[in-house]
Amino acid sequence: MPGDSWVHRLDPVSKLLLAAVGLALTFVLPGHLAPALLLAAALAILATARVLRRSGAVFAGVLLIAVTFFIVQGLVYAGNATPALTLGPVTFYREGLLLGLRLTLRLYNILASSLILILTTRPSDLVESLMRRGLPSRFGYVIIAVLQVIPVMVEAAGRITDAQRSRGMETEGSLWVRLRAFIPLMGPLVTSSLIATEERALALEVRGFASNRKLTFLRDEIIPGYAWPVRIAALAALALGIAGRVMLS
Repeated sequence: MPGDSWVHRLDPVSKLLLAAVGLALTFVLPGHLAPALLLAAALAILATARVLRRSGAVFAGVLLIAVTFFIVQGLVYAGNATPALTLGPVTFYREGLLLGLRLTLRLYNILASSLILILTTRPSDLVESLMRRGLPSRFGYVIIAVLQVIPVMVEAAGRITDAQRSRGMETEGSLWVRLRAFIPLMGPLVTSSLIATEERALALEVRGFASNRKLTFLRDEIIPGYAWPVRIAALAALALGIAGRVMLS
């Protein structure tokens, strides 16, 4: 998502570090309070980046999984011993519900940490920043191709659908109508994808993609002054989390 917040202006490597530290702390922090505070910190970052509303759609999309954690663990967790809630013939146990809460916090922490990077960073900027630091260009191309394959395919599918509709093909209606339209839509989509792949390969070779010379970049990398304090704070939080886990174990 485009924006001009402090998170958007932060360099991709710093945001990658924030996401990595968040993912690591998700599995390091014990109990429930510390993961809840981690989730609150991630949500605060998303809010200041003005992407919290977009994140809400992702959080709502996995709500069913979170509810499943509580139901399954509350009923059949091997450590269940203390009844907490009875609904007719069904009894939920405290130990299982607490485990479900821990799993839910872990799930949402993974999502929130990842969204800090995904929603505020262009894939091309991320790959270029990694290539500046030694990532081989071939690996960079693979990463950006994977990140862009779904949006490109969706856009192409939309164009092909509009073209087929203009020719009189029915693409909406009953299940049978949709199945009949599937092959006329998928054929051009696969063909156009193969042609685009070949054209992209030829374009890369013309631009010297396979050259062994040192790469140069069109734009200078801009790293804001607060990038290093953010990196230090992230690493300090990771160190404190690991130290706390060791002390409690």
